[in-house]
Amino acid sequence: MARHDRTQDELVTGILEGDRRALARAITLVEARTREGEELVRRVYPRTGRAATIGVTGPPGVGKSTLVGALTRHVRDLGKTVGVVSVDPSSPFTRGALLGDRIRLADHFLDPDVYIRSMGTRGHLGGLAEATLETLLLVDASGKDVIFLETVGTGQSEVEVIGSVDQVLLVLMPGSGDSVQALKAGIMEIPDVIAVNKLDHPAARTMAQEVRSIVALEPDRDRRPAILLTEAVRGDGVPELWVALEARRAALAERGELDERRRRNLEAEVEALAVSRLREHARRAMGEDAHVRDLVVGVGRREVDPLTAVAALVEAVVAGERS
Repeated sequence: MARHDRTQDELVTGILEGDRRALARAITLVEARTREGEELVRRVYPRTGRAATIGVTGPPGVGKSTLVGALTRHVRDLGKTVGVVSVDPSSPFTRGALLGDRIRLADHFLDPDVYIRSMGTRGHLGGLAEATLETLLLVDASGKDVIFLETVGTGQSEVEVIGSVDQVLLVLMPGSGDSVQALKAGIMEIPDVIAVNKLDHPAARTMAQEVRSIVALEPDRDRRPAILLTEAVRGDGVPELWVALEARRAALAERGELDERRRRNLEAEVEALAVSRLREHARRAMGEDAHVRDLVVGVGRREVDPLTAVAALVEAVVAGERS
């Protein structure tokens, strides 16, 4: 059985040595929002930044998990170690998802050089964003060469979560018209690589051509993503997809954009996580501070103006942080 009474030093040593049990325990502490988890992240952070991180997103049902499994198999054949963090911002049953609709990833459970973790918000997106960033850092520190971050869809929650990665792979399939429309409208940020999955579908090539016509509108040729056809179940097109991802990463690195993207992502994460924590403190103050609660009620009755209530709320949050 795994030990749950390891000291901080033992956990840090275990993480840096790639010990799966130490890594699993550390992520559990991070998900539980414990100070011990925060301290573990602080201590291993200097050993991060070496893994290639790839976000995999797209509408539900397009085969993202199957494609991640196929990519994992291919990357392992190349001799690289892999981490997979699977994020479901909506499902309260995510912890069992890898044994359900993500069963194809189960092929890799017994591989000591593949680490798989499934995560869910349990109703708290901000908490998920924070836990996801810290989990990626922990898996990175454990020595994995490549980390795939899979999300269940392309909504705002997934965009926020996936902002921590080096590259984004968008997976589409014939019939996922809403995502194509979102891409066309500019709602969806242009990804680094696009895979049109289920290439045997009669409309697959037509869809790939439609996507090409959309991304051709991007004036900067360097930003236009490669578009490939894949069949994840059989692994068709997966080696070519990996080559495209590697080529994109090399191009970003050569232009200095990879380091800039990483710096920008981390700065944005600091801001987003700070706002998330302050929001939690504000909600707590609104529920527990009688003066603030009375002022908020007064706003609803139009007896107090909103700015007065906001000033009191901010003061309460700041006072709470100092205490």
